[in-house]
Amino acid sequence: MRLRHIPGAEQMIEENPHVVHGAKEKKGTWQQIFGNDHPIRIEVGMGKGQFILEQASRNPDVNFVGIEKYSTVLLKAIRKREQMELSNIYFLCEDARELAEIFGPGEVERIYLNFSDPWPKDRHARRRLTSPPFMAVYDQVLQKDGRVEFKTDNQDLFSYSLEAIPEAGWRITEYTRDLHHSEMAEGNVMTEYEAKFSAQGKPICKLVAVR
Repeated sequence: MRLRHIPGAEQMIEENPHVVHGAKEKKGTWQQIFGNDHPIRIEVGMGKGQFILEQASRNPDVNFVGIEKYSTVLLKAIRKREQMELSNIYFLCEDARELAEIFGPGEVERIYLNFSDPWPKDRHARRRLTSPPFMAVYDQVLQKDGRVEFKTDNQDLFSYSLEAIPEAGWRITEYTRDLHHSEMAEGNVMTEYEAKFSAQGKPICKLVAVR
């Protein structure tokens, strides 16, 4: 999908106090950035921010970092955040491959992957956010008892993930191919895509992975 550029988006992001700049220089200091010792959860590819902003609203004793590499999309999340009274969320305009350069070992409690790009061609499998190379990156920043939660509407990507994640040395503790009609639906927070696809009658898949 082609993203429509918003003139001045980069400058607005640069000037916004809710976006952390020079993130690699902040590695290992995220509790100081938030000013407390609450656990840190991150969403990789947060899109317009509906999911992570709702999570931050529901969980004031948890710190959240929303990561989105496209400035035009990130700007939409920033605008939503400005309409909410939240002190436990920051944003990053970064690529997921850089996570181990941004967060220290064990600095993150949970990673959310929601409706990631499926990269359907086999030659692009390494770009999928549930591929072994990315799982290796998550392994570097998650606490020992940390977890990865993944949701998608793409059945092929989900099937791939059910195989690739254990191959990367992780254990899938629970999963479903129809989230909204399963026990895993309790406490579920929907993303923009999730609401759209559910309204179309598409089942949503979810899994939880730990080391």
